[in-house]
Amino acid sequence: MRRLSPREAKRLLQRMGMSMKTIEANEVIIKAKDMEIIIENPEVTVLEIQGQKVFQISGEKITEKSFVKKVQIPEEDVILVAQQANVSLEKARAALEQTGGDLAQAILLLSSQK
Repeated sequence: MRRLSPREAKRLLQRMGMSMKTIEANEVIIKAKDMEIIIENPEVTVLEIQGQKVFQISGEKITEKSFVKKVQIPEEDVILVAQQANVSLEKARAALEQTGGDLAQAILLLSSQK
């Protein structure tokens, strides 16, 4: 199969109703619910096909960061778990943090450790 030069590829895409554009970017950040992906020195290409844009990203250095969401635990919950599981407030708080604030799970966890 014959290789296409970038100019020939661009012409072919235009004939098919598609357009291709390159964006000069220093960094691309993709933010998700619990993580972030950072791409440094990316090559970003935008393809427009039938009114929709498709972004193609490739880069040199890719860094992934995960976010651990800290759960706010009310003091009343800590006291309740400590009383129900018959443990100290510190152990109750640790169990609640481990279970993401789930009271029943924390009590079961502490009860199973006895």
